[in-house]
Amino acid sequence: MKKNYPPGFTYEDFAPLFSAEFFDANQWAEILQASGAKYVVLTSKHHEGFTMWGSKYSWNWNAVDVGPARDLVGELAEAVRKKKDLRFGLYHSLFEWFNPLFLEDASNSFKTSKFPTMKTLPELYEIVSKYQPEVLWSDGDGNAPDAYWNSTGFLAWLYSESPVRKTVVTNDRWGRNCICKHGGYYTCSDRYNPGHLLNHKWENCMTIDKRSWGYRRNAVFSDYLTIEELVQTLVETVSCGGNLLMNIGPTHDGRISIIFEERLRQMGQWLNVNGEAIYKTKAWKAQNDTVTPGVWYTARPEEAAVYAIFLHWPTTGYLTLGEPSASAGTSKVTLIGYSDPLKWLSLGSKGMVVILPQLTLSQLPCQWGWALRLTGIN
Repeated sequence: MKKNYPPGFTYEDFAPLFSAEFFDANQWAEILQASGAKYVVLTSKHHEGFTMWGSKYSWNWNAVDVGPARDLVGELAEAVRKKKDLRFGLYHSLFEWFNPLFLEDASNSFKTSKFPTMKTLPELYEIVSKYQPEVLWSDGDGNAPDAYWNSTGFLAWLYSESPVRKTVVTNDRWGRNCICKHGGYYTCSDRYNPGHLLNHKWENCMTIDKRSWGYRRNAVFSDYLTIEELVQTLVETVSCGGNLLMNIGPTHDGRISIIFEERLRQMGQWLNVNGEAIYKTKAWKAQNDTVTPGVWYTARPEEAAVYAIFLHWPTTGYLTLGEPSASAGTSKVTLIGYSDPLKWLSLGSKGMVVILPQLTLSQLPCQWGWALRLTGIN
């Protein structure tokens, strides 16, 4: 702050600089749909308390009263809902760093509840009733228990009386000690990627910028995950039963920077080819291969299909899989995006060897990872 801003500059002084003059909700929605995403989660309010809509409970500290003079939540909600197969969600922070009501409750060891009663809960009811998010991503318990936030009372209303009661999904951040224990799906920690199957639905919420959840003017190229790293993260996550939520940090003037847009569109290109190995799949009996590193499995039980997603094309021309057991006459192998069936050799209880087609780079169905569809295997 001292190095880059004038003397006496405070956090509140950032608000007028948040202009969003280039924010185009329809452009954002097009980019997000092109990424292959099935749901979008906008940060409606982070820990500083500034709301991206004109909240009645955040006077003069919201995007309508200060800065953009626009209802950013409403604009994006409308644009996203115009897109096919794209659902709208909202992130909302329970606590606020600077709010005197929260600080007073904290000083009372949360035996008083002025802040949730007067601020957090009214805001939650407001955004659900007004914008009807189908994903509600709670965060920031401020080390206060769920009873302080009256989380069970709000969630009871959300699931039984709210306008999204039949479709809404929530996470696990509703008070101290709730995370990874209670919730529609678990997040457990930021960038959570356990590498093994969980017995509860979960989500890997991570960042394309390895060092930040926001936009950084001083970021260098190596700070951003490559598309190869992002595809690997997606495949690992889905094979272990999780969803992937990729974070991007927009600019103060409302743009999605070019490198974020490129990564999103690249992911969409990969999913356009390999989506059947990701969407609506379930975890298989094995999550990754025990013989060949970098091979991860997903399954469609209703189709009796298993997918082996491999991240490196072998120079040998064949891929050894230690987990599937193939049988002559019943087992079939195809490469998604390639029309001809592939030849294979059974290794009995030790797996199988798949002979890959000899293709040039331009003939490959995609880049950054490939998927085999296996049927008639155990």
